[in-house]
Amino acid sequence: MRQNHIIGIIPARYASTRFPGKPLALLGGKPVIEHVYSRAYEALEGNVIVATDDERIRRAVEKFGGKAVMTSTEHRSGTDRCYEAFCLNGGNEQIILNIQGDEPFVDSWQFMELISCFAYDSTEIGTLVRPFPQDGKFEDLQNPNVPKVVVDDKRRALYFSRSVIPYLRGVDPQLWPQQHQYYTHIGFYGFRADVLEQITRLPQSPLEKAESLEQLRWLQSGFHIRVGVSNHQTIGIDTPQDLERAEAYLKSLNHD
Repeated sequence: MRQNHIIGIIPARYASTRFPGKPLALLGGKPVIEHVYSRAYEALEGNVIVATDDERIRRAVEKFGGKAVMTSTEHRSGTDRCYEAFCLNGGNEQIILNIQGDEPFVDSWQFMELISCFAYDSTEIGTLVRPFPQDGKFEDLQNPNVPKVVVDDKRRALYFSRSVIPYLRGVDPQLWPQQHQYYTHIGFYGFRADVLEQITRLPQSPLEKAESLEQLRWLQSGFHIRVGVSNHQTIGIDTPQDLERAEAYLKSLNHD
């Protein structure tokens, strides 16, 4: 697929319950949003925009030479914000990548893996999963802030849950990571343009409301989500404590 058929959109809002203003928080002396933008810009040959509802974020993006568009303050989700930004930008690309604005260490291989999902004409939506380490702790797997995913033999998502799925009957939960290859979700999506338009019109579904996971709305409505697999470890920034961890990680990279 040609790069000019793909656009990366980074939804970024200032309001956040756990960390207000996190797109502008400094990491290594630069705003978090600049780290994300730079990595996306390199991977997508420059076809990247930030979709925001806050003038402070727009000004910050333009200050470092990025492109930003102002979107409505009424959007229910980053997906809705992505679609408005896509339309405002011209709406000419075939594939839209929804890039999390709080993942400053997103890797170029993750972009390529997500884009590769669309080598199949049947792919409507793509996303990424990460194999949970089989020597990992059950307590980490159990974390409800880390959604789990089960996939079919064609690498299509069957279900996403904040609970640990599948349940291993008759096995001590502490042994579950050793007994089964679990997958955790990386909230990085790709959409065909016509599909993105359709899903922004869907009402919230019972499954989405139950788990507070937007992608369940799409599954419940009959859309297929193909998954790519990435082993790359990232640090998502949801809290000031995450920012401290990211700062330490960045220093270790620069030291190496």
